[in-house]
Amino acid sequence: MAMKIRLARGGSKKRPHYAIVAADSRMPRDGRFIEKLGTYNPLLPKDSEERVKMNAERIEYWLGQGAQPTDRVARMLEAAGIREKTERNNPKKGAPGKKAQERVEEKAAKAAAAAEAANAPAEEASAE
Repeated sequence: MAMKIRLARGGSKKRPHYAIVAADSRMPRDGRFIEKLGTYNPLLPKDSEERVKMNAERIEYWLGQGAQPTDRVARMLEAAGIREKTERNNPKKGAPGKKAQERVEEKAAKAAAAAEAANAPAEEASAE
């Protein structure tokens, strides 16, 4: 059974509140879980102690049993000092999207055409 330590969403519309749970990876996000390990309230300030509450002892137990934390939970565990920080590599993160790249190419083509049109009368004048 593949275990995950992940967030299960609760709370009302526009007011999220998450539970940090140990669950079978085949279960739905907000579905059945084995154990609740903590809570996460993203609406509280980042420096608040109440924002993330975790039972570190139980999280270490589940990690020892082979449970894999999701990316967001892994970052919380790193911030709490339960897990060592891992190197992440996302080279495409800063790259603009497909539409933005198309707009840049169009703008460059227009600028080249305008520069070519501006140079054409000057070349005709110098040829005569």
